Amino acid sequence: MARTAEKVRSLVAEDPELADALEDFLDREGELRWRDVKGDVTSGQWGRLLEKDILVEGEDGFTFADPEGVEDGLAPEEELDMGDSPESSSWSKWDKLAALGSFAAILGYNFQPIQNTIGGAVDLFLGPLDAVLPFYVVVMALAVLTGLYSTLLQANLTDMDKMSEYQERASQLKEKMEAAKERGDDAEVERLREKQMEAFGDQAAMLKEQFRPMAWIMLLTIPAFLWMYWKLGTLYTAGDVIMTLPLMGEVDFKTGRALVFPVWIIWYMVCSFSFSNIIRKALNIQTTPT
Repeated sequence: MARTAEKVRSLVAEDPELADALEDFLDREGELRWRDVKGDVTSGQWGRLLEKDILVEGEDGFTFADPEGVEDGLAPEEELDMGDSPESSSWSKWDKLAALGSFAAILGYNFQPIQNTIGGAVDLFLGPLDAVLPFYVVVMALAVLTGLYSTLLQANLTDMDKMSEYQERASQLKEKMEAAKERGDDAEVERLREKQMEAFGDQAAMLKEQFRPMAWIMLLTIPAFLWMYWKLGTLYTAGDVIMTLPLMGEVDFKTGRALVFPVWIIWYMVCSFSFSNIIRKALNIQTTPT
């Protein structure tokens, strides 16, 4: 609809007489035929309506592809204002505590007491599993678990409707700007440029929506990473965890590296990415706005 309105507005800006003809066409019942309307529009005007796909072929004549879009395009510009930005979701105190906890857990990578505390606590749950399975299988199981709750948290804590509204507003502004440039309307270009500056608040709101689930995902994922880091650094020695990987052959999880990254991180990321996609498709969960 927005695209049709811009096409109509652009044509009317070039040829104001076309507005009256379009209003008359909207009031008519049934399909339009050239022999019936050639007294109201010129062949050039009729051709431009067909060229822009405002009129499309019907069964016996031509009809509007998007009547509502044509009405919007004929409406006064002030009626087509972008409106207020959708209200962004505010973070609860629990969201803020989750973000604070995630930040504190990150310090564990460089602060040994935090690393030992979190690693030892997580080991109470993962230690029995590590005792019966190879370490690389435990890492894969962690990747599946973190992929599952990450997908569920994103789906339940991100307001996809608001995200779609933000994207729709940005798309409409872009279309309006392109149409104004095409018809050489410098005043409209300047007005829309100001609106784009105001719309930077939408970008901040989108980031706020996206980072809300990330606070909880990191709160749960960082301890799992710390446990793997703690386990390899304190309880395993070189040669204890050997795995055969494609293109790399046998690698040591404690000392092996792929480019600049430790092998265990690459293995975790590959497993997490793969299983997250499988989980999203299996549960039909949408994690991006439409």
